[in-house]
Amino acid sequence: MAPRPPLVLHVIPGLGTGGAEHMLATLVTARRREPYRQVVVNLLKGGANADRIRAAGVDLIEIGMRHPILLPAAIIRLAAVIRRLQPDVIQSWLYYGDLAALLALTLSGRRAATRLYWGVRCSDMDLSRYHWVLRQTIALCARWSAAPDAVIANSFAGRDVHRKLGYRPRVFPVIPNGIDTARFKPDAEARQRIRNELGIANNRPLVIHVARVDPMKDHDSLIAAARQLPEATFLLVGSRTEQLTTPDNVRGIGARTDMPALYAAADIAVSSSAFGEGFSNAIAEAMASGVPAIATDVGDAAAIIGAAGVLVPPRDRAALRAAIAAMIAEPASARQDRGLAGRHHIERHFSLARALDSFDGMFVHGTVPRE
Repeated sequence: MAPRPPLVLHVIPGLGTGGAEHMLATLVTARRREPYRQVVVNLLKGGANADRIRAAGVDLIEIGMRHPILLPAAIIRLAAVIRRLQPDVIQSWLYYGDLAALLALTLSGRRAATRLYWGVRCSDMDLSRYHWVLRQTIALCARWSAAPDAVIANSFAGRDVHRKLGYRPRVFPVIPNGIDTARFKPDAEARQRIRNELGIANNRPLVIHVARVDPMKDHDSLIAAARQLPEATFLLVGSRTEQLTTPDNVRGIGARTDMPALYAAADIAVSSSAFGEGFSNAIAEAMASGVPAIATDVGDAAAIIGAAGVLVPPRDRAALRAAIAAMIAEPASARQDRGLAGRHHIERHFSLARALDSFDGMFVHGTVPRE
């Protein structure tokens, strides 16, 4: 008799539009060679990626935690879920998810029967800008980092930073995010449709920046650069971007779910992050869409961009403006060549299939990638 496919329980603090949330939704909804049951536990409630997960028929359980200070109550409810479902594997995401998964699994009495993998998704965060509860959670995660079977980073920069923070896991491999290049691709029809929707002429350079409003994303530097480049339109996509004060050539349109079409409409993609990025989905998805990228040298940006894009120092507004200006000034054919080279780079090094193979090897066979 063939062995029963494993039950994998994913634990994540929320299912909004962030990179970790997007990667989790992509992972659980992807088609795979060895299907197995996956259940997602959202410590909060709702979120754009919650709808995506439900639409794919994946089981989603919502704890409904309203504030990180209420994490102990969420842990008790999560422990009850673990006792009821008896998962073979728990994959947790982000600091609150990691801490909750470890404590709930211990409380459930199933630690010996269930493999636990933590997920580290960022790099050099400026923790002074965030709530003390987050700082304390990270300190506890570092102290207990040898407890899970492995800690999975999505970037080499993130792994290095967490080792400096005191993480000492049993195994600490890197599995870069995987990009669905069948979904993110050049699309002439979508390009025209989005430009018509936004009222942007075909010959006007469109620079896209995809990030929620957060200190790490450094919208201020991008807006300062855009103010000096009136010949281009800058499109800011992400939660609360519609609330930003911007010059006339910058448009914040908030969070969107039609990202493949928005990328396809752009001529240049920019990531202006000041700190904290591990593996930037925004850079890689834009490149998969055939859009040349400019990024600050944060996290694994250099590896993601390769030779196809341009890297600038973080928080250097003059360098960011100069890089964008230079790419705007390039002939359209040169930008297209950059875009095609970038897409090939993503297909070769950061495909979704590569990431699925790594995660499925852990979940189904218990094979953790080498460090």
